[in-house]
Amino acid sequence: MTFFNKIKNLFTKVEEENISELSQKKVKLHKGLEKTKSSLFKKISRTVVGKSKIDENDLDDIEEILITSDIGIETTLKIIEKLEERVEKDKYINSNELNNILKIEIANLLVNNSDIIDDLDSEKNDPYVIMVVGVNGVGKTTTIGKLAYKFKKSGFNVILGAADTFRAAAIDQLVIWANRVGVEIVKQNMGSDPASVAFDTLQSAKSKNADVVIIDTAGRLHNKVNLMNELAKIKSVMSKVIPNAPHDVMLVLDASTGQNAIEQAKQFSAVTQVNSLALTKLDGTAKGGVVIGISDQLKIPVRYIGVGEGMEDLQIFNKEDFVDTLFTN
Repeated sequence: MTFFNKIKNLFTKVEEENISELSQKKVKLHKGLEKTKSSLFKKISRTVVGKSKIDENDLDDIEEILITSDIGIETTLKIIEKLEERVEKDKYINSNELNNILKIEIANLLVNNSDIIDDLDSEKNDPYVIMVVGVNGVGKTTTIGKLAYKFKKSGFNVILGAADTFRAAAIDQLVIWANRVGVEIVKQNMGSDPASVAFDTLQSAKSKNADVVIIDTAGRLHNKVNLMNELAKIKSVMSKVIPNAPHDVMLVLDASTGQNAIEQAKQFSAVTQVNSLALTKLDGTAKGGVVIGISDQLKIPVRYIGVGEGMEDLQIFNKEDFVDTLFTN
């Protein structure tokens, strides 16, 4: 099996896990989504409790619940439209059927995690390169650290690149995570050219036969033109060292910001090609519905979700598990 196929397996959860590990992950997921479940599932349950039939008036209440759960108006209307089609056809929905219909429609709106992995069939020994983007404060550095830990635990040789050279703290934080996880980091002084750091990182990764490279970038959105030019330069330099690099541009978003996270995703997608998403801080918010809205509106897969503070708490996103958890007591 080539390395790129091993990466595919990691992303699509084909890797073997024992029953205990899977059980622990599900417990973490249920606990992490508790506030979102209270905001979404439990509100819907209270709306239809004692009713044998769900009619158009009930759909208005459900629409309001979906919107206030930060799923977003556009995505909510798609879900309600499907429910209305069912009501128009059968005159009503059986309350026992409502959750099943919602689960199916929501799952259909979520982009599969493996949808952009199909082109990773390289037979070369080049490292797999992830460029991480996102505004300051969303948990970008922590996500990179947890991601490095996940790859290392899976047996991969990981190198980090500290290309957020506009803040000394960003470099220092990434160094701390590299030491904590036990992986190598390539860095320069604050104010250095980010593209130069990326170049050095990939050169080092190739010479040391690294499997995975994770490049941090500056978390700025105040000047889109400069951001676009900077990211374009970093990508151009990396592709000269490793063709087609970066293989994944991962946008990190703070789920607790709700609709602001969707707006950030739109802005970053406007200045660079975002391939995947990582949603942090799902365990501390009732706004987890934003996962559905972002994936649907931008047609970008959610690759990872953060459901706790520990290094093990960055989970590979599985849409079936996510939806099942939302509608489970």
